[in-house]
Amino acid sequence: MNIFPFPRTAELASAPIGVRASQGLRFGVTAAIFTLAFGISLPAMARAPVATGDAEIARCIRSAAHGKPWLERTLWGLRDQEGGWIGAAVVNSNGTHDLGPLQINSWWVPKIATLVGRPETHVRHWLQNDACFNAEAACWIFLSGLAAAGDYWKAIGVYHSPTGWRQLRYAASVSQHLRRRFGSQIW
Repeated sequence: MNIFPFPRTAELASAPIGVRASQGLRFGVTAAIFTLAFGISLPAMARAPVATGDAEIARCIRSAAHGKPWLERTLWGLRDQEGGWIGAAVVNSNGTHDLGPLQINSWWVPKIATLVGRPETHVRHWLQNDACFNAEAACWIFLSGLAAAGDYWKAIGVYHSPTGWRQLRYAASVSQHLRRRFGSQIW
């Protein structure tokens, strides 16, 4: 069963994504394995988690990145920007909600539910309460944006908004978070 499919590009190749069951209805979505010609082989240097739930979030971000340090760093930049937590459901002014540690907008719920073949209520619950499902979905959203845009910073912006000026502001802010967490050599 392929989950979260998106097009191949010259720089990006994807492997099928499957769904794994864990503890009843709790499902995690395994991320595609991506290779970039300029992939970095150095390990990601994420700071140690300190708050409750951060150890689980860190484990899930590492898992979602599938050994790709650049992707793990990217997910940390998004997490630091979003500032979510396990169980988060933050109401937006447009009536949507930002869910879980990486604050996946509830706008994505129907699309993800269709892709994983599960009811929207389950997907929403998993995005909000399952750190690994949330990180896998965030990874898929970012990588889908990267495949479509062909530009790393544009994909960062697309993760946040379809609006150009919001994308630029968001990408600049994520860049600052990456520098704070990983120093001047984020790659």
